[in-house]
Amino acid sequence: MTILVDISELADLKALVACIDAGEDIVLTRDGRTVATINIAKPDAHTRIRRVPGLFAHLGPMEDPDLFLRPDPELWELAESHDEDEFYRPQTPKT
Repeated sequence: MTILVDISELADLKALVACIDAGEDIVLTRDGRTVATINIAKPDAHTRIRRVPGLFAHLGPMEDPDLFLRPDPELWELAESHDEDEFYRPQTPKT
């Protein structure tokens, strides 16, 4: 069920949140025009994301199976560099 609520007449926020928590669809309006729609679908307790083995097998084998097990070379180089350290150190005023 959808509940239409005019923003100018919105006085009881607790009641609105209770309706949302109960699974109602809320349409917020201003001067008869829709401003926002709140629709929160709660997943069941038994619903969970399932992994499907071989989902991308049709793309062929990976060229480098250890690709995601190694550190990113660009990030590793950035972490090892010391050039940025000088930038973040407080500068002493020159007199």
